[in-house]
Amino acid sequence: MKRIILVAFTLALLASGCKVSKSSKRSDAVARRTETSAHPKVFTVPAPKNTIREHPVSDTMYETVDKAAKTTTTAETTETKPVVTKPEAKPEVKADLKPVSVIHERFTMANEDQAAFGNKSYFIIVGSFSSNENAGKFKQELIQQGFKPIILHSETGKFRVCVDSFTDEAAARSRVQKIRTEFTKYADSWLLIKK
Repeated sequence: MKRIILVAFTLALLASGCKVSKSSKRSDAVARRTETSAHPKVFTVPAPKNTIREHPVSDTMYETVDKAAKTTTTAETTETKPVVTKPEAKPEVKADLKPVSVIHERFTMANEDQAAFGNKSYFIIVGSFSSNENAGKFKQELIQQGFKPIILHSETGKFRVCVDSFTDEAAARSRVQKIRTEFTKYADSWLLIKK
């Protein structure tokens, strides 16, 4: 008797499971039909207003305002006056100028360079090497390019290849920027300040 009840219960459970899966398949089909028949949502963005700002804060490069003519209406006459606008002077934008990196450290230089560069405090570095031999090879390449480089041996053990030196920091920074723009392969040049 228990077996019969168990078999009947199992059959009833299977039969109800089939009905649920059939009804879920039907509801999925109905949902798919409604999804494809529904129109997709479209969002609209209002067009920007063409207005003239008295004191613009941002760049007005993208504004399109027609200032070709201005109409003045009075009780007696209507006259059209052309508006002459002068192009605004834009500041010169320097392409890709990174800030000048600065390191303060002690260093030594060769005796022949000490006489010429000993009193200067700002040195433009275009290469830094862990061996004096590699720094010497790089120095020879720079001489062929028209520079007058010297090698500085820093307190950290690095051999810095310097192409110019100054007593004034502002002049040194402007020379670094000039080297970066004229010689793009030295775009990572930086400023060494003597301690």
